[in-house]
Amino acid sequence: MFDHRSPEMTLRGGAAALVFTDLHNDFFMPDGKAYGLIKESLERNNTFANIEVLLRTAKSAGMKVFVSPHYYYPHDHKWVAPTTPLEDLAHQIGLLDREGPLSLENLEGSGADFPDRYKPYLLDRETIITSPHKAYGASTNDMILQLRRHRIEQIILAGPVGNLCVEAHMRDFIEHGFEIAMVRDATGGARNEEGDGYEAAMINWRFLAHAMWTTAEAVKRIEACDVASAPIAA
Repeated sequence: MFDHRSPEMTLRGGAAALVFTDLHNDFFMPDGKAYGLIKESLERNNTFANIEVLLRTAKSAGMKVFVSPHYYYPHDHKWVAPTTPLEDLAHQIGLLDREGPLSLENLEGSGADFPDRYKPYLLDRETIITSPHKAYGASTNDMILQLRRHRIEQIILAGPVGNLCVEAHMRDFIEHGFEIAMVRDATGGARNEEGDGYEAAMINWRFLAHAMWTTAEAVKRIEACDVASAPIAA
């Protein structure tokens, strides 16, 4: 029988980074436009708090942190090519809307803003916040370029919607040769008539990721990693 258990993954100094998708109020706050879809799994996993633990640990250890945000601007609502069902819903309810790419008007405290709890970690002028992804994965923003420019080869990955944007980023990263550890309790997923999106993510991650850790396991590995060592040269 195929042994689908993830092998061990050892972090290598400056070559490792913590990466998040979609750290927005619309996913984490009770009045967020997508919160109701993933509320159950976020509460069960203690996702909101676990992500802060990861952020705090990485910052204390000096590990680089990257964030792939998800914004929609007015011109995105004028697309004429077909979009997917979830994108259609996002446009209908105004999920992650911003006034424009060059404007911060009405961003503060909006659904597209970062939760106040995370801002000390994300707005410290050290976190690399990429351009927004527009569908699900990292093929529509500069995340992979930023990772390459910083000589990152290993990624610890998390975010609120495990079976969609988080998994899409994971797949893109794997295709580009990165080594990926997924944090299973720093994510969530929605249910529909087909089943549980969170459980679907866990099944796929087990087959695809190089490692699957809990937040506690990730913390131990980050703290044990010699982050100050130089990344491997290209």
